[in-house]
Amino acid sequence: QVQLAESGGGLVQAGGSLGLSCAASGRTFADYAMGWFRQAPGKEREIVAAITWNGARTYNADSVKGRFTISRDNAKKTVYLQMNSLKPEDTGVYYCAADFNPGPGRLRMGPDAYAYWGQGTQVTVSS
Repeated sequence: QVQLAESGGGLVQAGGSLGLSCAASGRTFADYAMGWFRQAPGKEREIVAAITWNGARTYNADSVKGRFTISRDNAKKTVYLQMNSLKPEDTGVYYCAADFNPGPGRLRMGPDAYAYWGQGTQVTVSS
């Protein structure tokens, strides 16, 4: 079992920055890949970024490339999402999630691949 807890969401003006954190407890953090997803009202949950267990490989969705950075600290059992140059379309509930079986060096994009989820944190970007 893994418990995930996001923090750091809030209200920010367009062009601003926010940093999200996701603290994990339970099973060994370094055992799994991590992802950040978001869900806007009326839309499906979509992947934003993902990172392998050792941080060697990352993925960013096209919509956030050059603006968002995912990172992790296995000693602190925490994964981070630094969001810069925020846009109103970045508004949504942001979730972190854990994938135990991505395959060696792989990252998976679909929400169904992620077995454990946090409760989510709201990010609102005003224009």
